Amino acid sequence: MAQSKSSQAWLKEHHDDVYVLQARRDGYRSRAVYKLIEIHQKDQVFKPGQFVLDLGAAPGGWCEYAAQFVSAGGRLIAVDLLPVEPIAGAEIIQGDFTEQVVLEHIMSLVGGQTLDLVLSDMAPNLSGMDSVDQPKAMYLAELAVDLALDKLDRNGVFVTKLFQGAGFDAYISTLRQRFQTVKMRKPDASRPRSREVYAVCRGLK
Repeated sequence: MAQSKSSQAWLKEHHDDVYVLQARRDGYRSRAVYKLIEIHQKDQVFKPGQFVLDLGAAPGGWCEYAAQFVSAGGRLIAVDLLPVEPIAGAEIIQGDFTEQVVLEHIMSLVGGQTLDLVLSDMAPNLSGMDSVDQPKAMYLAELAVDLALDKLDRNGVFVTKLFQGAGFDAYISTLRQRFQTVKMRKPDASRPRSREVYAVCRGLK
Protein backbone atom coordinates (compact mmCIF):
# COMPACT_ATOMS: atom_id res chain seq x y z
CA MET A 1 0.00 0.00 0.00
CA ALA A 2 1.35 3.43 -0.96
CA GLN A 3 2.16 5.74 1.91
CA SER A 4 0.53 9.16 2.14
CA LYS A 5 2.68 12.26 1.80
CA SER A 6 2.15 13.03 5.48
CA SER A 7 3.29 9.52 6.45
CA GLN A 8 6.35 9.81 4.24
CA ALA A 9 7.17 13.19 5.76
CA TRP A 10 6.81 11.80 9.30
CA LEU A 11 9.06 8.84 8.52
CA LYS A 12 11.71 11.11 7.04
CA GLU A 13 11.55 13.43 10.03
CA HIS A 14 11.77 10.46 12.39
CA HIS A 15 14.78 8.90 10.71
CA ASP A 16 16.55 12.28 10.48
CA ASP A 17 15.72 13.18 14.10
CA VAL A 18 18.87 13.84 16.12
CA TYR A 19 17.35 12.24 19.21
CA VAL A 20 16.36 9.09 17.30
CA LEU A 21 19.94 8.83 16.07
CA GLN A 22 21.30 9.55 19.56
CA ALA A 23 19.07 6.86 21.08
CA ARG A 24 20.47 4.33 18.64
CA ARG A 25 24.03 5.32 19.51
CA ASP A 26 23.35 5.24 23.26
CA GLY A 27 21.40 2.00 23.13
CA TYR A 28 18.10 3.37 24.41
CA ARG A 29 14.75 2.10 23.18
CA SER A 30 13.27 5.47 22.26
CA ARG A 31 14.07 9.14 21.82
CA ALA A 32 11.69 9.94 24.70
CA VAL A 33 14.41 9.08 27.21
CA TYR A 34 16.13 12.41 26.50
CA LYS A 35 13.08 14.27 27.80
CA LEU A 36 13.49 12.51 31.13
CA ILE A 37 17.25 12.98 31.15
CA GLU A 38 16.84 16.73 30.70
CA ILE A 39 14.16 16.87 33.40
CA HIS A 40 16.49 15.06 35.80
CA GLN A 41 19.41 17.32 34.92
CA LYS A 42 17.29 20.36 35.79
CA ASP A 43 15.25 19.02 38.71
CA GLN A 44 17.21 16.09 40.18
CA VAL A 45 14.16 13.84 40.39
CA PHE A 46 16.18 10.64 40.87
CA LYS A 47 18.10 9.49 43.92
CA PRO A 48 19.67 6.08 44.58
CA GLY A 49 17.41 3.53 46.22
CA GLN A 50 14.08 5.13 45.36
CA PHE A 51 10.76 3.35 44.98
CA VAL A 52 9.63 4.46 41.50
CA LEU A 53 6.42 3.92 39.54
CA ASP A 54 6.60 4.48 35.76
CA LEU A 55 3.19 4.88 34.08
CA GLY A 56 2.99 4.68 30.30
CA ALA A 57 6.31 2.89 30.18
CA ALA A 58 6.35 1.39 26.65
CA PRO A 59 8.65 0.94 24.86
CA GLY A 60 10.78 1.32 27.98
CA GLY A 61 13.19 4.22 27.49
CA TRP A 62 12.20 6.03 30.69
CA CYS A 63 12.24 2.75 32.58
CA GLU A 64 15.74 1.92 31.36
CA TYR A 65 17.00 5.27 32.60
CA ALA A 66 15.19 4.99 35.93
CA ALA A 67 16.60 1.51 36.51
CA GLN A 68 20.09 2.97 36.69
CA PHE A 69 19.13 4.83 39.86
CA VAL A 70 16.98 2.28 41.67
CA SER A 71 19.29 -0.70 41.18
CA ALA A 72 20.97 -0.18 44.56
CA GLY A 73 18.30 -0.93 47.14
CA GLY A 74 15.41 0.60 45.24
CA ARG A 75 12.39 -0.69 43.40
CA LEU A 76 10.86 0.07 40.00
CA ILE A 77 7.38 -0.82 38.77
CA ALA A 78 6.53 -0.09 35.11
CA VAL A 79 3.02 -0.14 33.65
CA ASP A 80 1.72 0.05 30.09
CA LEU A 81 -1.11 -1.24 27.94
CA LEU A 82 1.50 -2.31 25.38
CA PRO A 83 4.13 -4.99 26.03
CA VAL A 84 7.49 -3.84 27.39
CA GLU A 85 10.51 -6.04 26.81
CA PRO A 86 12.15 -7.07 30.11
CA ILE A 87 14.34 -4.50 31.85
CA ALA A 88 16.74 -5.58 34.58
CA GLY A 89 15.48 -4.46 37.95
CA ALA A 90 11.97 -3.54 36.79
CA GLU A 91 8.66 -5.20 37.63
CA ILE A 92 6.56 -4.82 34.49
CA ILE A 93 2.77 -4.85 34.42
CA GLN A 94 1.03 -5.04 31.05
CA GLY A 95 -2.47 -3.67 31.40
CA ASP A 96 -4.79 -0.71 30.95
CA PHE A 97 -4.17 1.78 33.74
CA THR A 98 -7.75 3.04 33.41
CA GLU A 99 -9.11 -0.36 34.45
CA GLN A 100 -9.75 -0.97 38.15
CA VAL A 101 -8.18 -4.44 38.11
CA VAL A 102 -4.88 -3.00 36.87
CA LEU A 103 -4.93 -0.22 39.46
CA GLU A 104 -5.60 -2.78 42.17
CA HIS A 105 -2.65 -4.86 40.92
CA ILE A 106 -0.38 -1.82 41.17
CA MET A 107 -1.66 -1.04 44.65
CA SER A 108 -1.10 -4.63 45.76
CA LEU A 109 2.54 -4.44 44.65
CA VAL A 110 3.06 -1.10 46.39
CA GLY A 111 1.35 -2.43 49.50
CA GLY A 112 1.80 -0.31 52.59
CA GLN A 113 4.89 1.43 51.22
CA THR A 114 5.03 4.96 49.87
CA LEU A 115 6.46 5.92 46.50
CA ASP A 116 9.39 8.30 46.14
CA LEU A 117 8.76 9.11 42.49
CA VAL A 118 5.79 8.72 40.15
CA LEU A 119 6.52 9.19 36.45
CA SER A 120 3.72 9.46 33.91
CA ASP A 121 4.45 9.69 30.20
CA MET A 122 0.99 8.38 29.39
CA ALA A 123 -0.85 9.59 26.30
CA PRO A 124 -3.98 8.31 24.57
CA ASN A 125 -4.00 6.94 21.06
CA LEU A 126 -4.36 10.17 19.12
CA SER A 127 -7.11 10.58 16.57
CA GLY A 128 -6.04 14.01 15.40
CA MET A 129 -9.28 15.50 16.71
CA ASP A 130 -8.53 17.79 19.64
CA SER A 131 -12.10 17.56 20.95
CA VAL A 132 -11.56 13.80 21.37
CA ASP A 133 -7.86 13.59 22.23
CA GLN A 134 -7.61 16.35 24.85
CA PRO A 135 -10.27 14.98 27.23
CA LYS A 136 -8.66 11.53 27.02
CA ALA A 137 -5.23 12.98 27.78
CA MET A 138 -6.56 14.96 30.75
CA TYR A 139 -8.36 11.88 32.08
CA LEU A 140 -5.08 9.94 32.12
CA ALA A 141 -3.35 12.85 33.84
CA GLU A 142 -6.08 12.99 36.46
CA LEU A 143 -5.79 9.27 37.18
CA ALA A 144 -2.01 9.64 37.51
CA VAL A 145 -2.18 12.51 39.98
CA ASP A 146 -4.85 10.74 42.02
CA LEU A 147 -2.51 7.79 42.45
CA ALA A 148 0.42 10.08 43.21
CA LEU A 149 -1.50 11.96 45.88
CA ASP A 150 -2.55 8.67 47.44
CA LYS A 151 0.78 6.85 47.46
CA LEU A 152 3.61 9.41 47.30
CA ASP A 153 5.89 10.00 50.24
CA ARG A 154 5.42 13.48 51.71
CA ASN A 155 8.71 14.54 50.10
CA GLY A 156 8.06 12.60 46.90
CA VAL A 157 8.12 13.80 43.30
CA PHE A 158 5.48 13.54 40.57
CA VAL A 159 6.39 14.07 36.91
CA THR A 160 3.57 14.01 34.38
CA LYS A 161 3.09 14.70 30.69
CA LEU A 162 0.35 17.17 29.84
CA PHE A 163 -1.06 18.56 26.63
CA GLN A 164 -1.97 22.22 26.57
CA GLY A 165 -5.66 22.70 25.84
CA ALA A 166 -9.02 22.34 27.54
CA GLY A 167 -8.64 21.43 31.21
CA PHE A 168 -4.92 22.23 31.32
CA ASP A 169 -5.09 25.41 33.42
CA ALA A 170 -7.47 23.85 35.95
CA TYR A 171 -5.19 20.84 36.29
CA ILE A 172 -2.13 23.02 36.92
CA SER A 173 -4.11 24.95 39.51
CA THR A 174 -4.88 21.68 41.30
CA LEU A 175 -1.21 20.69 41.22
CA ARG A 176 -0.21 24.01 42.80
CA GLN A 177 -2.78 23.50 45.53
CA ARG A 178 -1.50 20.03 46.40
CA PHE A 179 2.27 20.25 45.90
CA GLN A 180 4.83 22.57 47.44
CA THR A 181 6.55 23.31 44.12
CA VAL A 182 5.36 22.87 40.55
CA LYS A 183 7.68 23.56 37.62
CA MET A 184 6.76 23.33 33.95
CA ARG A 185 9.29 21.88 31.53
CA LYS A 186 9.42 21.68 27.73
CA PRO A 187 12.45 19.45 27.07
CA ASP A 188 14.49 20.01 23.92
CA ALA A 189 13.60 16.47 22.81
CA SER A 190 9.91 17.40 22.82
CA ARG A 191 9.11 18.34 19.24
CA PRO A 192 8.44 22.10 18.94
CA ARG A 193 5.06 21.65 17.27
CA SER A 194 3.84 19.32 20.03
CA ARG A 195 1.59 20.77 22.72
CA GLU A 196 3.12 18.46 25.30
CA VAL A 197 4.79 19.83 28.40
CA TYR A 198 5.82 18.20 31.67
CA ALA A 199 4.87 19.21 35.18
CA VAL A 200 7.50 18.44 37.83
CA CYS A 201 5.86 18.49 41.26
CA ARG A 202 7.68 18.07 44.54
CA GLY A 203 6.54 17.72 48.12
CA LEU A 204 2.96 17.17 49.24
CA LYS A 205 1.30 19.99 51.11
